[in-house]
Formats: sequence, structure tokens, C-alpha cells
Amino acid sequence: MKVLILHNRYRVSGGEERAVELHAAALQGAGVEHRLLDRDSAVAGRGRAAAAMLRGGDDPRAVGRAATELGAGIVHCHNMQPLFGPRALEAARSSGARVVLHLHNFRLFCAIGVSFRDGEPCFRCHHGTTLPGLALNCRGSLPEAAVYAAGLARQLPRVLAAVDRFVAPSGYAVGQLTALGVPADRIRALPHYLPDAELVDASQADTGGYALAVGRLAAEKGFETAVEAAAIAGVPLKVAGEGPLRPALRRLVSARRAPVELLGRVDGRELRRLRRGAALFVAPTRGSESFGLSALEAMGAGVPVVAARAGALPELVGEQRCVPRDDPQALAAAMRALWDDPHRRRADGDALIARAGERFSQERFTTELLALYAGLG
Repeated sequence: MKVLILHNRYRVSGGEERAVELHAAALQGAGVEHRLLDRDSAVAGRGRAAAAMLRGGDDPRAVGRAATELGAGIVHCHNMQPLFGPRALEAARSSGARVVLHLHNFRLFCAIGVSFRDGEPCFRCHHGTTLPGLALNCRGSLPEAAVYAAGLARQLPRVLAAVDRFVAPSGYAVGQLTALGVPADRIRALPHYLPDAELVDASQADTGGYALAVGRLAAEKGFETAVEAAAIAGVPLKVAGEGPLRPALRRLVSARRAPVELLGRVDGRELRRLRRGAALFVAPTRGSESFGLSALEAMGAGVPVVAARAGALPELVGEQRCVPRDDPQALAAAMRALWDDPHRRRADGDALIARAGERFSQERFTTELLALYAGLG
């Protein structure tokens, strides 16, 4: 078995890039020969990206050559937009490979991928119907919105014809993608994993000095709710991440005199240090989270998690650790209860280490991934 991995990198890297790295590491650990072929939206330019979106990809012959040179039996694509597109999947199929498309979000149907607008989840675009995204100008630019509306509508039939198996990172994502138009008999859940080296032996959350939240500062992530909750609870909160919501969050922190520190973007080493010093982790998303890698990393570090009851978070952390979406009072109460009980923090941190090891291990991921490949014949 030889695997060619495709991934179109985003202009701002995030959890999906981490997932691609984990995928490659799992193949490496299993002794599976593989190669990564990637493209980068950050250097493509908007003109090239728009043209690729309308054509269904850019230079598919490079994918066919790479698959043939490797002798790939499987081509596993993560983000394909805009530079790979269905033309790359068709080229992979023509080389004789089986094609797997990994749907980390809702970009197959949604022009912005996150299916969120006006403060709540939005699934108006589905089954190739993309006009709502154009009418609502979800891209923030009418020419761009028109390109995506036309491109996504034209591409969907070709994608469905070219892909042998779709995978998504959670049961929630599988159900939602099926409702939007992915054939139910060709999609399955393949949750992400945490490397064994990132699982600590025991929780230190009882000695933690702050709550921690991590992610892109965007409306769907719910950081306004976290700031409000920290102000209500009087629990110090550190927020690691960058994004368009930062100016508004800074104003909210000031207006509410909230005990919140906006750290901006931090590297992996600093993030590990922050997790080691945290008393609890907050995942306040308002959107349709398809997994929640930052929450899994907190689990592996033995940090108790309080999450919104949204998307895949309940199946990731456990229903009992979730509060209603976009409810700062409920979030504040859960944060304060943990903050006031160091023994409970440590016990729940230990329980989450065990949960991460049992349900989200590299061994489990690798076994399921290889079984998926073998089932393609």
C-alpha cells in the first residue's frame, strides 16, 4: 500500500494542517510508504485562486504524475480548494488509485466552510444549491461570492463521481454532511488522535492558575461568550489565538473589566506551557464544530474542559462537561465550580487523560485508517 496525500494549505494555518501532519505521522508509524503533495493559498494570489475555483482545480496533471511515480494505490485528499479541486481527484482516479476525500468542515457546500453566519449555524447551501451564499455575500465580496457559488455548484457532481470514500472527524460531522448531500453509504467517521507522547501521566490542574481558551478569533468560536463568562465568574482567562474578532474582543474585555488576557498567536512550545499551567480549558464555540483538536490537546494534558453543547464537542469531551451554546451565565457557573474545587479539577483532568487514551489514540486511528484503505479493494 502506497498513499499520496493532497492538501491545499489555508492562508492562515490551523487545525486542519495539524490533522494532515498527524495523518502522515500515523502512516509513518505503520510503515506505509507515502508522500505529501501540497499547495498553498497564501502564495497563489486571488486571481489564480478564482480561476482554479471556476475550472475545478489547477494543473491536475501534476497529481496524476505524482500518483504514478509513487505507485499510489490510495490518494487521500484533505482540503482540495481551490487549487486541487475535482480535476485533481479525477486525475488520481485515472492513475488507477482509489480516492479518499477528508471533509474537515463544510467547504464542499459552504463558501466559507464553517456554515455560520448572523450569530448561529447556517446550512442554507446544500446539495449543490449555492445561491444563498451569493445572496448573503458570505465571502464579504460579491465577485468572490459569485465565484464560489458557481464553482461549488459545478464541482459537486464531479466530486461525488470521483471519490470512493468520504471521511469526517466525528459522528456529528458525518450526520450533518449526509444531510447536506454526501451519500450516506460512502462516508464514515474517522476521529483525530493525540500522539502518545502528548498524553501526560497525571493531571496538574489542581495547581493551575487560570482558565485557557485556544483558537482562531472568529465569530463562530464564541470567544465573546468566554469573555463574558470570565467577567461574571471572576475567573482569570488567557486566550491564545489571532483573528478578525480581536479588536472587538479587546473592547469587550475593557468594557466588562474582565480578567482576560488576549495573548495573540503563540507557538507550539508556548501553548504546551500554557496548558501545563491551566486550571481548566474553555471551548465556547457558537458554531458547528466538526471535532475540536484544541480541546483534545487539553484533555491529553490533563486539563478539565468546559465546552459548549455544539457540534462534535459533546462526543469529544462527554455530555456532562457541556453547557448550552452561547450562554455566558451557564459557562460562568461551570468555570467557577471547577475553579473553586482543585480536587475536582485534578480528578476530572485524570479522567480526560484516560478518555483521550482510550478513544483518541494513535493506535485506534491507524487501525481504522488502514481498515478503510483495505476496504477500498
